[in-house]
Amino acid sequence: MSLAALLVLADGRFPAGGHAHSGGAEAACKAGRIHDAATLEEFCRGRLHTAGLTAAALAAAAALGLDPAVLDAAADARTPSPALRTAARRLGRQLLRAARATWPTAELDALAAAFPRGAHQPVVLGLTARAAGLGPLDAAHVAAYESVSGPATATVRLLGLDPFQASGVLARLAPELDSVSARAARAADRARREGPDALPAASSPLLDIAAQAHADWPVRLFAS
Repeated sequence: MSLAALLVLADGRFPAGGHAHSGGAEAACKAGRIHDAATLEEFCRGRLHTAGLTAAALAAAAALGLDPAVLDAAADARTPSPALRTAARRLGRQLLRAARATWPTAELDALAAAFPRGAHQPVVLGLTARAAGLGPLDAAHVAAYESVSGPATATVRLLGLDPFQASGVLARLAPELDSVSARAARAADRARREGPDALPAASSPLLDIAAQAHADWPVRLFAS
C-alpha cells in the first residue's frame, strides 16, 4: 500500500468532480436542517452511517476484485432516488477519466468500455484504489471520508460557515470514519464469499426525497 497514492486519491483537488456536489447539504441548508457547525455534524454523522457506509462497502468490494457489473447493479438497488443514481454515474464517469489518466490499467479501460455512461462512483473508486495499489480498507476510508467532506466543504460556501469549524466537524468524526470504514471492509470480505447481498444497504430516505426535490430547483449552486 502506498500512503502517497492514498493521499492523492483522497485529496479534494483530485479532478474527480466532487467539488460540484454537496452530498445533500444544499437541500438540507435550505430546509434549515443545517444552520451551524452542530447541525452540520449531525447531518454528516447521519450520512456517514447510511449512504457513507453503503458507498464504502461497495468501494471496498470493488477494490477486492468483485465483478464491477454485479457491484454496479448492487449500487443501483441501494440508490432508490433517480436523481442520486444520475449523480453517482456522472461522478463515476468523471472519476474514471481522472483515474485512467493517473493510474492507467486494462481493468479501468474495461470498466469504461462496459459503462460508457458511467458506473456508480463507489464502484469506480474501488477499482481506482486497486489500480493505485491500495487495498479494500483504503478504498473504504476514501469513500467514507468523501461522504462527509463534501457536505462540510459545501456548507462553507452555502452558509459562510467558518472553515475552521467545518474542519473541526470532520476531525470529531474521525473515530467514526475509522469504524465505518472497518465495518465496510469486513462486509466486502463477506460479499466475496457470500455474494453482493452481504453488502450493507443502509437507507437514508430523507436524503433520497431531498435529492429529488433539489434536482427540480430552477437555480442551485451544486449539482446534487
